[in-house]
Amino acid sequence: MENLTLIIPAKFEKESLPTVLMELKKYNLKTIIILEKTDEETINSIQNFNCSICYQDNVGYGDALIKGIHKVSTKYFCIFNADGSFDPSELMGMYNLANYRDIDFVFGSRYMKNSGSKDDTVITFVGNKIFTFLGNLFFSLNISDILYTYVLGNTEKAKSLNLIQRDFGFCVELPIKANREKFILKSFPSYERPRIGGKKKVNAFKDGFKILIKMIKLFFS
Repeated sequence: MENLTLIIPAKFEKESLPTVLMELKKYNLKTIIILEKTDEETINSIQNFNCSICYQDNVGYGDALIKGIHKVSTKYFCIFNADGSFDPSELMGMYNLANYRDIDFVFGSRYMKNSGSKDDTVITFVGNKIFTFLGNLFFSLNISDILYTYVLGNTEKAKSLNLIQRDFGFCVELPIKANREKFILKSFPSYERPRIGGKKKVNAFKDGFKILIKMIKLFFS
C-alpha cells in the first residue's frame, strides 16, 4: 500500500493516538496527523513516532480533513480516526477495491453483513440511518453509512471537489459532491471498535442539525 497516505485528524487524543500509531507501525504507511497548535498534550504524546504533523490554520473536523487531503502526495488517501475505533486490518480490502477495481471512493460501513459497531448509540444509529436514507433518496448515493468517515479515496479526485465544509458537514459534502462528478462510490463492511480514550467530539443534536442544513443547501445548489 505504498500509494496510500493516512490522514488522522486529532483533537485532545493524548490517551489514544499513541496506541493507534503503535498499531499502525506494522503497516508501514505514510501518515499525516492534523492537529491544532494549542493541543500541546496530544502533540507531546506522539513526539517519538515517525509521522508528519500538520497544523490547522482554522478549527473544525472538516477543516482538518480538507487540510490533510491537500497535503497528500500519494494516489490514494484514507481518513483514519485517532481514537482507536477504526480497524487497520480493513485497509487492505478497501485499498484493493480502489486500486484494482477502479473505485474512486470506498466508504466503510457499519451496516453491512459482517460489520457492526461498539460505539453506536440508539441516537447515533437512528440519526445515521435517517441521513443515509436522505442521501440515497435525494442524491442517489447508494452507500449504507453516510456519516462514518472511514473513507479511502483517490486523492486528485478529492482535491477537485472544492470541499469547503469545515465542521461535520464534511461527512455528507464529500460523497454528495463526488457522486455529482460521476465518481464511483462503494461501501465496504467495517467494524467500529470502542474508542480507547478521550471524549466524543460529536454532539448528536447540534452537529446533526448542521449536517441536515448542509444537505438541504447541497440539494438546492
